[in-house]
Amino acid sequence: MIDGIIAIVGRPNVGKSTLFNRMLEERLSIVEDTPGVTRDRIYGDCQWLSKTFRLIDTGGITFADEPFQKEINAQVEIAVDEADVIIFITDGRQGLTSEDEYIAKLLRKAKKPVIVAVNKIDDNSLINNIYDFYGLGFKDVIPVSGSHGIGVGDLLDECTANMPDKPKDAYEGMIKFAIIGRPNVGKSSLTNAFLQEERVIVSDIEGTTRDAIDTVFTANDKTYVVIDTAGIRKRGKIYENVEKYSVLRSRNAIDRADVILVVIDGEKGIIEQDKHVAGLAHEALKGVIIVYNKWDAVNKDDKTMAATERQIREEFSYLDYAPIAFTSALKKQRINTLLPLIDMVYQNVNLRIRTNVLNEVIMDAQLSNPPKTHNGKRLKIYYASQVQSSPCVIVLFVNDPELMHFSYQRYIENKLREAFGFEGVPIRIIARKRED
Repeated sequence: MIDGIIAIVGRPNVGKSTLFNRMLEERLSIVEDTPGVTRDRIYGDCQWLSKTFRLIDTGGITFADEPFQKEINAQVEIAVDEADVIIFITDGRQGLTSEDEYIAKLLRKAKKPVIVAVNKIDDNSLINNIYDFYGLGFKDVIPVSGSHGIGVGDLLDECTANMPDKPKDAYEGMIKFAIIGRPNVGKSSLTNAFLQEERVIVSDIEGTTRDAIDTVFTANDKTYVVIDTAGIRKRGKIYENVEKYSVLRSRNAIDRADVILVVIDGEKGIIEQDKHVAGLAHEALKGVIIVYNKWDAVNKDDKTMAATERQIREEFSYLDYAPIAFTSALKKQRINTLLPLIDMVYQNVNLRIRTNVLNEVIMDAQLSNPPKTHNGKRLKIYYASQVQSSPCVIVLFVNDPELMHFSYQRYIENKLREAFGFEGVPIRIIARKRED
């Protein structure tokens, strides 16, 4: 669960992407000396001390009538709207510009914490260059060098100090599930089928649902929260701001949910973008159900469902733990199969295994199929412990973690699933050296 969202904004070519990469310690953004290279927002999750936050890199704001500039400015506006804290990057070598003052005026309207990062202060001889930037009207002005890492720790300290306290979960005790998928697969229709009323606008126009929408409802004496999200469209396909915005909203919906319904358009079949969408849920280690929607529009016989299920398993091999449901949200067919699946996956997400029972399964697995030797050494699992549920994390204390081959780890996972179910739930297994 993330503690907040930080947006990096500024005019072109001040070093936003360099700082973004420095904060994430990996090169996710293209760095080039040509202004305007970063056209859309790029996201990354970052941790500093006890805080985990989502970092958004944005394109540069400018007056110039450059290609895509209108879209870039819209992207920045959306990122600022979504952020809890804003890093406003300026160029300490070039000095204060009219564009900086224009951006400062926009940011003051946002009424969000703004930290001015004066970039390219690479040595002490340049430190006095920062004082002009106090004229922008923000109290926090920090000298940094994105390319050398100078001042980045101070900047992160200030950002995390300005993050709001994590709000209490308003839906505590409720079963939260998010409906995700590319545009026009029937997510809003599915939400309405759950609610049995038209609370969400349903349209054949792709991208109608622009925000994540939470709705509480009760069924079978249980309370649920359904989070309907904007469709995730392939990045780079178009530059319209609402499409890029939908990816961030969908990621945030995944973070807040216990169970994710990955919806596929049965009429059009599986496409590459479906795998990208499903990958977001898998990477977040959430409970997953694959929903093959618009089943009413598929020409089928008594073998079609089994053949389609085989295809889904082939295309989504990394989701082999996820149950599959075939539905028609529009015709409200087979919708009654979904809530029992959601209940089951929710229970599995929160399943805790007693340590003695877990170790019996692990020891039996080793006896049935001992690990193979590697360079004269053999893996030995001494004991296991489930250190976390939601997501499920199991630590295996071993003689040497390097001896844990992927295939044997997969074997252990399969044995755990045989013993405890865990249908719909990813299992993270960590091999750790036993302390003597």
